[in-house]
Amino acid sequence: MRFQLILSNISEKTENDQIQNIDLELPLFELATIVSATNNFSINKKLGQGGFGPVYKGTLVDGQEIAVKRLSKISEQGLKELKNEVILFSKLQHRNLVKLLGCCIQGEEKLLIYEFMTNKSLDSFIFDQERCKILDWSKRFHIICGTARGVMYLHQDSRLRIIHRDLKASNVLLDQDMNPKISDFGLARAFGGDETEGNTKRVIGTYGYMAPEYASDGQFSVKSDVFSFGILLLEIISGKKNRGFYHSDNNLNLIGHAWKLWNEGMPSQLIDPCIQGSFNLAEVIRCIHIGLLCVQQHPKDRPSMPSVILMLGSETVLPQPKQPGYLADRNSTRLDSSSSRPESSSTNTITISELEGR
Repeated sequence: MRFQLILSNISEKTENDQIQNIDLELPLFELATIVSATNNFSINKKLGQGGFGPVYKGTLVDGQEIAVKRLSKISEQGLKELKNEVILFSKLQHRNLVKLLGCCIQGEEKLLIYEFMTNKSLDSFIFDQERCKILDWSKRFHIICGTARGVMYLHQDSRLRIIHRDLKASNVLLDQDMNPKISDFGLARAFGGDETEGNTKRVIGTYGYMAPEYASDGQFSVKSDVFSFGILLLEIISGKKNRGFYHSDNNLNLIGHAWKLWNEGMPSQLIDPCIQGSFNLAEVIRCIHIGLLCVQQHPKDRPSMPSVILMLGSETVLPQPKQPGYLADRNSTRLDSSSSRPESSSTNTITISELEGR
C-alpha cells in the first residue's frame, strides 16, 4: 500500500530551507518492522556512518535485504538532506541509481529505506590493496560507463534536471553483479526547464571532488558534476585518491600527477598495477584522456555527460585537454560531513563562503 508523506509535518530548526510543503506518494514502513529487520539497530548491522547518520543492513520478513539510513537526532543538516532525498528520489528511476524503497517517520525516528547493495561502495574496492584485484579493467570500464549513464540521466533525461554535487567513489554503490548505482542525493539540487546552473553561499561537498568554480565562488552546474566524474574516472584507473595523493617528486595531487604524465607522454604510468595484464592499453589511455577533458579548469571547456558517453563508446578523435583545475595539493583540512555546508554567490560580487567538506 502507498501513502502520502507530508514533508511539512517533519519539523526542523534550520534557516533558509527552500523546501516548501510538498505532498509525495512513498511507501511508509512501520518502525517495528525496521527495528525487527535491523535487530534493534544492532552495531553488528551497521554498514557505515555519514553526515546524515548511521546506515544499517536489515532483512525484512520476506527475506528482502535493505539498507536503512537513520537520521542522527542531533543532525539538523541531516534532516534537510532527508527531505531533499525523499523529494528527488520520488521522481527518479534509473538502473544506475540506488532505489529508494520507502521511509519511516515515527516519533523521533526518521529513516530512509533503500535496496541493499551487496558489494557496498566503489571506494572499498579501488582503494584497497587486496580487494582492488577483484576489479579487473573490464569491470572498471563497466562501472565507468554505468556511472556516466546515471549522471547523464540526472542531467538530461529525468523529469527534473538534477545536479548531484557530491559524486565520489563512496557514493557509487555496487550490486552483486558489480553494476554501479549512484547514491546519496542529500546535497543534490533540482532545476526546471532549461536551467543548468546555480549559485550558493554555502559550498557543500567533498574536498578533492569539487570543481574549482564551485569551491571558490559557489557556482555549480552540470559541468561541476562533470568535473567530479573526471576525478572519479582518474581514481578508478589509478587506484589512488585525488584527495590525499602525494607524489614524492613533487607537490601534485592526482590530477596534477596525471596531467604531468600526460604532457610527458607517459600516461600509462598512471594505471593501477592491480589491473596489469587485464586491459587494452589504448582503451585505458583514452579513458585517461576523457578524464583530463572532464577536469579542465574552465567549465565551458569540459564536455557534457552525453558527449562523455559518446567518447567512451567510440574511437573518434578527442580534443587535446587544457590545463586542469587544482594541480597542487593544498593540504587543506577535511571537515566533518555533519557540519553546515557551503552554497554560492555570483562571480560579480565579493562573498565570503562557508566551505564545508564531507
